[in-house]
Amino acid sequence: MSVFHWIWTLGSYLVPFLFVLGLVVFFHEFGHFIVGRLCGIKVDAFSMGFGPEIAHFTDRHGTRWRLAALPLGGYVRFHGDANGASEPDFNAVAKMPESERAVSFFAQKVWKRAAVVAAGPLANFLLAIVIFTALFHVEGRQVLTPRIDSVVAGGRAAEAGFLKGDLVLSIDGQPIDSFTEMQRIVSASGDMPLRFVVQRDGKEVALDATPERKDTKTPFGVTRGGVLGVAAGGAAEDWRNVTYSLPRAFVEATRETWYVIDRTGAYLGGLVVGRESAEQLSGPIRIAEVSGEVAKAGFWPLFNLAAILSISIGLLNLLPVPLLDGGHLLYYAFEAVRGRALAQRWQEFGFRIGLAFVAGLMLVATYNDIVRVTRQWLNLG
Repeated sequence: MSVFHWIWTLGSYLVPFLFVLGLVVFFHEFGHFIVGRLCGIKVDAFSMGFGPEIAHFTDRHGTRWRLAALPLGGYVRFHGDANGASEPDFNAVAKMPESERAVSFFAQKVWKRAAVVAAGPLANFLLAIVIFTALFHVEGRQVLTPRIDSVVAGGRAAEAGFLKGDLVLSIDGQPIDSFTEMQRIVSASGDMPLRFVVQRDGKEVALDATPERKDTKTPFGVTRGGVLGVAAGGAAEDWRNVTYSLPRAFVEATRETWYVIDRTGAYLGGLVVGRESAEQLSGPIRIAEVSGEVAKAGFWPLFNLAAILSISIGLLNLLPVPLLDGGHLLYYAFEAVRGRALAQRWQEFGFRIGLAFVAGLMLVATYNDIVRVTRQWLNLG
């Protein structure tokens, strides 16, 4: 294999990865930045990436916009911050003249600081809604009729009495319009009984089934959820493309965003209580792989991936862990209730704990990626 081919292959994954991650990171950090500016806080730096600086310019407000060598994130550093994680530089703030202190992040009222911190994740959710709205309005949605084409022998659907040709009308009283909608409900209902109403030979038949909770391979890795044991045929007459007016596309985009938030939140909650496996976590290597594969399908699928990743990053940042946005909000809630900020030593201790948590999470995700890639190579071998 030639060097040119290796470079081309690497670029076909690296370029979509940098585009998707860069878009998501920029909007997250821009959320912090713009609300900070609106609150009258001085912004010292807006960085895309970490590490050595590749290029920069300084705007008329004194903000240094920088492009750094390691494109795995970014940060906004407000005046008085010790670093890009908005950890206060207590010594520096104490030595500032009053004019500088007044525009520092640390000196702002608690509601302003909370608004600035919350703006990052909210910008991620807004980005996803905008992308989904454009996607549903311009490209539309491929909708597959929820008709059963095959039933797995011995599966939960077979035990419940599902037959080939059944058209699913509702689940627990909720009308079902597509096979994807049915899959989502089933996936979120592992080991939970559901009441299905299907149309069979012109009549409505009620069936009770409990999806089996098991691991399933997806383009994003292995996920754990409910499986019923049915499949759709995908005949041409069962497919239709639905495009929406702009207002309706916005409504559908909001619903789609909430669905991803709900499922991601359920996974993170399950991870905390031990119901979900950390093996499902993916890191930069997996994101790069998926980005490259999705990019082959076209422009809109890549933006769809960016929307999903944006939601995941926004939700992850809301975890109540010091160093993350959610940890800062937890500190501010404590300050608002108590009437004064948490002691400096406890804030610093919390940031160290948060750093250890985030580093551990990244190590686990990267380890999962390496193990999966190694297994793929061994299987190829």
